[in-house]
Amino acid sequence: MTAFSAPIAEAIWDMKYRFKEADGTPIDETVEDSWRRVARALAECEADPKAREAEFYDALEGFKFLPAGRILAGAGTARSVTLFNCFVMGTIPDSMGGIFDMLKEAALTMQQGGGIGYDFSTIRPKGAAVSGVAADASGPLSFMDVWDAMCRTIMSAGSRRGAMMATMRCDHPDIEDFIAAKSDPARLRMFNLSVLVSDAFMDAVKNDGPWELKFGDSKTDAKVYHTVQARDLWNKIMRSTYDFAEPGVIFIDRINEMNNLGYAETICATNPCGEQPLPPYGACLLGSINLARLVSKPFDKGAQLDEAALGKLVTTSIRMMDNVVDTSRFPLPQQRAEAQAKRRIGLGVTGLADALLMTGLRYGSDEAAAQTEAWLKAIARASYLASVELAREKGAFPLFEVEPYLASGTMMQMDDDVREAIATHGIRNALVTSIAPTGTISLYAGNVSSGIEPVFAYAYTRKVLQPDGSRTEEEVVDYAVKMWRDLKGDAPLPEHFTNAQTLPPLEHVKMQAAAQKWIDSSISKTINCPEDISFEAFKEVYLEAYETGCKGCTTYRPNDVTGSVLSVSDQAEETALPDADGDVIYISEPLDRPQALEGNTYKLKWPDSEHAIYITVNDVVVGGHRRPFEVFINSKNMEHFAWTVALTRMISAVFRRGGDVSFVVEELKAVFDPRGGAWMEGKYIPSILAAIGGVIERHLITIGFIEGIGMGLKSDPQAEVVSIGAPRGKPCPSCGQFTMQMLEGCMTCTSCGHSKCG
Repeated sequence: MTAFSAPIAEAIWDMKYRFKEADGTPIDETVEDSWRRVARALAECEADPKAREAEFYDALEGFKFLPAGRILAGAGTARSVTLFNCFVMGTIPDSMGGIFDMLKEAALTMQQGGGIGYDFSTIRPKGAAVSGVAADASGPLSFMDVWDAMCRTIMSAGSRRGAMMATMRCDHPDIEDFIAAKSDPARLRMFNLSVLVSDAFMDAVKNDGPWELKFGDSKTDAKVYHTVQARDLWNKIMRSTYDFAEPGVIFIDRINEMNNLGYAETICATNPCGEQPLPPYGACLLGSINLARLVSKPFDKGAQLDEAALGKLVTTSIRMMDNVVDTSRFPLPQQRAEAQAKRRIGLGVTGLADALLMTGLRYGSDEAAAQTEAWLKAIARASYLASVELAREKGAFPLFEVEPYLASGTMMQMDDDVREAIATHGIRNALVTSIAPTGTISLYAGNVSSGIEPVFAYAYTRKVLQPDGSRTEEEVVDYAVKMWRDLKGDAPLPEHFTNAQTLPPLEHVKMQAAAQKWIDSSISKTINCPEDISFEAFKEVYLEAYETGCKGCTTYRPNDVTGSVLSVSDQAEETALPDADGDVIYISEPLDRPQALEGNTYKLKWPDSEHAIYITVNDVVVGGHRRPFEVFINSKNMEHFAWTVALTRMISAVFRRGGDVSFVVEELKAVFDPRGGAWMEGKYIPSILAAIGGVIERHLITIGFIEGIGMGLKSDPQAEVVSIGAPRGKPCPSCGQFTMQMLEGCMTCTSCGHSKCG
């Protein structure tokens, strides 16, 4: 017997959350061992650790409470990692020394596994005078490029790349460059971008008024650089988002108005997925109640959420998360001080769509929105009351001030009995609720619907690599769909079943707004839009989000640039080869090697090395285009033998998968040797691996696969698939499978759980 309801759930646990020795030997023999490890670690600071450990274990058992992945993977391991998911870094000073101090802090935070957010509005615009050096400023975008390069070289804890959010105010003089930055596919690939949109700007958009772009130490002293029409600037934001899925939009005045801590902080940035607006050095940890596990009598007339069980589970979860504040490590002392002064936590939900399906409600309907609001209000009430009880037992958070706290926008709409309890006893945690991105954790819990998103696909096929090198196929089924099959057999799915492929965008907004009312932080949510949505209808989505109380808006419209979403069609269709002027080809299965290939061999002489390295790159012709197929790296230096063989096999495997493989060059060129690099042909090369990356890059330029040095693909990738299979978009950079989908603002692989956002 196993606790896992699906093979993919066990695979995710083994890969992401199972405690292992450095050599990969498991320490957690079962998932129950993982639950016990986490429960014991979070109970250590309690007066009665044994009793609390049993209570915490019961909450974790059966995947009812899902702490965020960093807690599951790190608690009780004694490893030097943070259990916090979200960080916003300190305010960037408008000076060279200050900027690079902030860069160092970012590197230290990502090294421990934290995703970070930065507001780049504090850096003077491009062309502004720099006193004392007779030069003009290069602007915030140039420094964002530096952050981007740093992020590519840092592996965060758990072998995950760092994730970053960059924000900029809508009145910054460089805002138009910021909006257009992601139109270059090779630029700022490690960043999510969002514009901080003020209420004044939205009023100017509605009234088609002028809008000043300015910079200075204060609003009164700011220098006006340009004046534009607000509606023109809004249309530029919308057009970039329509074409490139970025930047997102953050309604920053609403965030500060509703913030429980508005009297003690000003927010100007969020974490990478947007669900945590945070002040400078702000940190937050996340966890989710699995609503799909709390429905009694699913699919029957009497189906309902067990609200008594929900209240008990929320109370325990709040206590567990509060204990994380005291047990976690922090990359920087400023982050520890900020977290302990405010004790911010973010309890949310996952499995909402599945729970709605089980109770007979169609996601996106008025009834479903009303039920979502009711469930989340129940969670908010229970969370605040649990935090009040913790304050009675352990004390309120240090910066608690009763009158300004209760006067905040969020607390003004809270029930009187909750307000009275806070006024009498204080509260342990300044903010308590948030809707986190739960893509990977939802797979671990049996492929429940993610966060408050609709079901993405009822089922899809996943290829699994076996120990003997063969691949098998397994069906991955949504949790509610599997339950329906178990209970009803082959009976067709009811009419109220809907998914992200068919849901109108404005119904996405309706659900987000319903959830936001009782969430005191924010929400990670993607509004899926059809490829053929008109630009005017697309803009209406953002205006509706603003008018209905959302704190931000993130959309995803599949197109030639962003890539198609995961195909969920029941019947695969054969796709013809593209014509001679077609774009990059995505291959559903690795190509067989022809008997003969065209290629080139390059000699690389690394300074101070006795023997040269020889690099052979062979190409295959597909659809009338040459594309890289395999690499051979050879050297007489036996010290190089192991890594050259490994590199040969890994790069060749990636090349044979197809798609945009130019990232291989980018990754190699970003490798720095701590012993130092070398000067070659007038350029500083940071390592032998970077030099090899440069050789491969020049070859890809020669065959026309990429445009030029550092420029990525010659043309934007399209979801063309050779062999059998419907268009499926971009392959996962981790496992190579065509199962990438946009979840809660981040591209996530449903096969291996890889996520750009960590």
